[in-house]
Amino acid sequence: MQGDEARVLLGFPPNSRPTLSQVKAAYKSKVWESHPDLFPAYEKPLADSKFKLISEAYACLLSGARGNCSTSDMYTQVVRSGVPRAYPGRRNHTLVQIPFLLIVLGAVGLGGFNAARAYKKQKQACPSHHPFLP
Repeated sequence: MQGDEARVLLGFPPNSRPTLSQVKAAYKSKVWESHPDLFPAYEKPLADSKFKLISEAYACLLSGARGNCSTSDMYTQVVRSGVPRAYPGRRNHTLVQIPFLLIVLGAVGLGGFNAARAYKKQKQACPSHHPFLP
C-alpha cells in the first residue's frame, strides 16, 4: 500500500503529513464505522476486507514510511508491538510468592486452631456419647 493511499483511506489529503494523534483519531473513527461486528451477516465479508485495509493503512502511517508500505512491515510492527516486558533482567519470584505463602500458612494455622478448639468443646459437652472421642 502506498503512503498516499493510506492517507486517503483514513480521510487525509494525499500529500498531507498528519501527526500521530491525528492518525490515531482518524483510525478510531474509521474503525467504528467499518467494524465487521456492526454489520449483518451478508455484509460481513465486505466490512471485514475494509477493516483490514484500514488497519493496514494505520500500520503504514505509523511506520512513518513515505513510499511503499509492504505487508511485511506491518507484520514486523505487530510482532514488535507485543506485550512489553517491564524489567527483563530482574525476576522477583520469591517476592511474589511471599504473600501466597503467608495466606496458606495462616489458613492452615487458623484451621488447626479451630479444629483443636472444636475437639475440646465436643469433649466437654458430650464426654461419653461420641465413640471416637476419649
